[in-house]
Amino acid sequence: QVQLVESGGGLVQAGGSLRLSCAASGSIFSIYAMGWYRQAPGKQRELVARIDSGGIANYADSVQGRFTISRDNAKNTVALQMNCLKPDDTAVYYCNGQLRARLFDPFREYWGQGTQVTVSS
Repeated sequence: QVQLVESGGGLVQAGGSLRLSCAASGSIFSIYAMGWYRQAPGKQRELVARIDSGGIANYADSVQGRFTISRDNAKNTVALQMNCLKPDDTAVYYCNGQLRARLFDPFREYWGQGTQVTVSS
């Protein structure tokens, strides 16, 4: 069984910084990509940042230049450094992993439980 566990959310003033972390554990053979999504009240879940096994990252336009995603393949972890936070960044942030549990399994998506980020103006 695979689990993705996030940490690091909280309340911060506009202009401040937060760092989110996510650790994947359980039966994992390989991870293709890991990323962060967010969902604000009344809005659809959206991609924030994603990084593949080769270290190629892509970002939502709204966070480009402010957020940085990083990954430790050996530890199956992904982090999101969020700087210059804005009230519009307020949302529940979810860790996502595309991985396979065993050699011949297909890649599947797994989600963390979410962590709240609140940015006050």
